[in-house]
Amino acid sequence: MKKLYKLSFLLGFLAVTSACKKSFLDLSDPTKKNADKFYQTEDQIQQAVNGAYSSMQDHVNSQYIFAEMSSDNTTIQLNPSDRGQTDRAEAFEFWNLTATNVNIADLYNQSYNALYNINFALSRIDGVTGISDKKKGQYKGELEFIRAYYYFNLVRYFGPVVLITEPLASSSDAFNTSRSPEDAVYAQIIKDLSDAAANLPAKSEYAATDAGRASKGSALGLLGKVYLTIKDYAKAESTLRQVLPLGYSLVNKYADVFATNNKNNSESLFEVQYQGGNNLGEWSSFLYSFAPRNSEGAVTGFPTSRPQGWNIPTKNIISEFEANDQRKAVALREGYTNSAGVYVAIPFVNKYNHAHTIEGRTDDNWPVLRYSDVLLMLAEAINEQSGPGNAYQYINQVRRRAGLGDLAGLSQETFRTAIRHERRVELAFENDRWFDLKRAFTNAQMVLILNAHGQAERAAPTVDRGGVPFTGNDYKFDGYEALYPMPDRQLFLDKNLTQNPGY
Repeated sequence: MKKLYKLSFLLGFLAVTSACKKSFLDLSDPTKKNADKFYQTEDQIQQAVNGAYSSMQDHVNSQYIFAEMSSDNTTIQLNPSDRGQTDRAEAFEFWNLTATNVNIADLYNQSYNALYNINFALSRIDGVTGISDKKKGQYKGELEFIRAYYYFNLVRYFGPVVLITEPLASSSDAFNTSRSPEDAVYAQIIKDLSDAAANLPAKSEYAATDAGRASKGSALGLLGKVYLTIKDYAKAESTLRQVLPLGYSLVNKYADVFATNNKNNSESLFEVQYQGGNNLGEWSSFLYSFAPRNSEGAVTGFPTSRPQGWNIPTKNIISEFEANDQRKAVALREGYTNSAGVYVAIPFVNKYNHAHTIEGRTDDNWPVLRYSDVLLMLAEAINEQSGPGNAYQYINQVRRRAGLGDLAGLSQETFRTAIRHERRVELAFENDRWFDLKRAFTNAQMVLILNAHGQAERAAPTVDRGGVPFTGNDYKFDGYEALYPMPDRQLFLDKNLTQNPGY
């Protein structure tokens, strides 16, 4: 990920991508265009919107570090000969984060660089002539959806954050910001998503060349998740119910949800678009990050590849799957057979493992919102208000697709447990687990859950550590780590910013 510091607020340029001939994700190398001379035509507005989508690739490329590795879902395969990641990615696995963590700085910088560009584009759309009001509403809705997505992640990672929705009036303003309360951030997220839902077309209204753009269902689905997060269950239910008549449905086979020849399928509310098999720079490479080190071509299919061994499924998540759950073999594998014919019992994420033609350049999109997520959220919202009676129909749709039997006869509390289980296995390795833990449990409860997981890993690690000993602080979760530290560079640049407790 590029190191984009807060100084990017000062730049008068917008990174945009070239206009496309086939579809909006067929992108050539990004170019820099002077913002004052840009935004003159609809084509340029569309380029700016496409640039906002492109920024989401940079965002999701590393989200597994923040949203999976900090949880009990995944761990890492240490490299004993290279300990350079001890205070970087490994710090998330062991809850040893500090304000100097490079990954935290990159997450913060990339997010605010993208938000700056989104805000600037939004400020210019109304001034462009020759665009219908309906089309302007669509472009605004797409940008508002993406802005809400960034802020939703930021507020869940950091708590109070700097809330900026318009271009900065002067360069000095970039160093004179302060953190807004979480309530204010959520209010803006809700406003953006509500406006987006009102103006965006339904998914079915887009042309095939626009597959993957944010739609009314995207905005409503994310808004439902926002309401669920702030525990406004009535609004969560009413919002999620609006998704049901929009034409979404579960794909028959769980494996087909993620197949590269089935992108943006009937279950997809929103996924970040990637394109492999070419030199356009739009490929994904999650398989190479997640496959075990030294597996070479046994997992990737390319003998010269050198996978990194990140985001390794834990014994904890492996044991979470029920017997005969058809999702397990799709989500993960418990080992691989190497070139010598020897089985190596190191698990790996299999969900993004699909054949591709160029080493390191996979074609997998990243799922952000799926219809099964909507069904499970709706079941949760109903249960929290009135118990499970009317919620079974939604969770059982998801279970049937997985080859499992219906649930029945549960109390409100046991249904809560069932929902948490179902979300964990259905959405495994899709960057939901950390947020689900934070939403479902108090900090004190997270201390118990995560420290129990940590003790189990210390006693019997999922992956052999190659002789690297644990430190005294490894797997010690104190509760304050539920929020990540504000990057120290931001505190240095802006004296109005404050650090989160514990750091």
